[in-house]
Amino acid sequence: MAAQWFIWGWLAAVAIVFISAAAWLHPRMPERYVHVHVWLLLLPGAAAAAGWIGAGNAEAGPWRFDAVSWLVAVYISLLSWAIQRFAVRYLHGDRAYRRYFSLLTWTVSAASLTWASGDMRLVAVCWGLPLMGLVALTALKKEWRPAQFVARQMAVVFSLSWLAVVIAAVWLGTAAGEWQLASALSAERLARLDAWEKAVMNGLLILAAIIPAGQWPFHRWLMESAVTPTPVSAVMHAGLVNAGGLLLWRFSPLFHETWAHVALFLIAFASILIGTGISLVHVDYKRQLVGSTMAQMGVMLVQCALGAYGAAVVHLVLHGLFKATLFLQSGSVVPRVGRAGLRKTGSLWPGGIILGVLLGWAFWQAAPHEPARLLSALLLGASAAVAWGRLADFREGRWMGLAAVAVLAFGSETVRHQFLTLLGQGEATVFVPPAAFEWTVGVLFAMAALTAAWLANRRTSALAVRVYMHLVHLGEPRPAAMEAHPRYLASYLKEGMAHE
Repeated sequence: MAAQWFIWGWLAAVAIVFISAAAWLHPRMPERYVHVHVWLLLLPGAAAAAGWIGAGNAEAGPWRFDAVSWLVAVYISLLSWAIQRFAVRYLHGDRAYRRYFSLLTWTVSAASLTWASGDMRLVAVCWGLPLMGLVALTALKKEWRPAQFVARQMAVVFSLSWLAVVIAAVWLGTAAGEWQLASALSAERLARLDAWEKAVMNGLLILAAIIPAGQWPFHRWLMESAVTPTPVSAVMHAGLVNAGGLLLWRFSPLFHETWAHVALFLIAFASILIGTGISLVHVDYKRQLVGSTMAQMGVMLVQCALGAYGAAVVHLVLHGLFKATLFLQSGSVVPRVGRAGLRKTGSLWPGGIILGVLLGWAFWQAAPHEPARLLSALLLGASAAVAWGRLADFREGRWMGLAAVAVLAFGSETVRHQFLTLLGQGEATVFVPPAAFEWTVGVLFAMAALTAAWLANRRTSALAVRVYMHLVHLGEPRPAAMEAHPRYLASYLKEGMAHE
């Protein structure tokens, strides 16, 4: 009974935030109140942290919390506070200044409610609320045609994702005769489902997950989302695109068909290749971040495909904090005088390759029970090899750079391990992929890396040029999603002169 009070306390904190957002919309509310509202955003995070420490797994009515739910609630609260604190000055003077804060609060709070829901009907309803909040945030620039076009495209694909979750939830609840998510996903209830029913539900869950994650072939909306203001982009790329991994985690006992994991991997793998390529060939900083998000969400879904749901949750949290920082700092990315031109970088051979192989082998030996162990070892080794080639950029010298990278890698691994330990009780049922599937994944990643290295060394070849141009095309928005001249600024200027 005592554990339930932590849940009701968290819900009360969320209600206070909602009321504050509604009050801020009133035109008579003084503008300085925005500072009070921003600091109130920390209340749900504090309540969730207290529940995580003091309650653990808890249920109250349709709400159900475990370690992952508490963690996500803390993460969303801190993310919302940081982004809206940044937006206080960044958006100041915008016509929709008050509505931005209210919609940002609505969007992130609705996302928190989604992962606190223990009833599938509540999950189905809450899944689409933050997505529609993102559409409304994008559409706030009513004077700008590209923003309106992108908002309509987002509404279409997000509605498809929402519909897929509703169908899967209603179908599962009706077939299992139980609306509580944990009970409906028990082995006894799932045994009542026919194979074709599980297959269709798995397909719906994959569809619902890849759309907000901006995965191929639904990546176009993400590529065109650069029209949104920086705070909205930060919420989008650090929060809402991660929802697909959490959805698969919540429904993971149902998501146990091998074919479904193979299908999810193929979609995510294609997205990794496209997103990484876009981030490498485009020079626009914000578009580079968009391509990076697409690739990182692909990695997260590959982890889900290999049954490493705990690692996927840790990935999405750490990636979200990192990507939010990059977006909020995007305005400071200005080339320094005297630093223009090509940078001299080190070679991967032999030091980088030797270092990568040693680190990958060490991880393989040290983590025999790690889910997706082969993929993690390959990514760690490849990251070390690439980092070695970049150490020449350190003014203090390569070995000092190597020491810095080693310290950061050790710290990152420590944080990841501690997160996995904390999430141990809340981690979803583990899917153990066949060895052949895991090795196939590793071979495909290795082949992709070798192909990329081969193309990088033959940039003037016909194939490299074709790949380059194709990636540039994939990363470009459609004509309706961009504008050569911001005409709405001209209208602002005319209105200002008329008032004078």
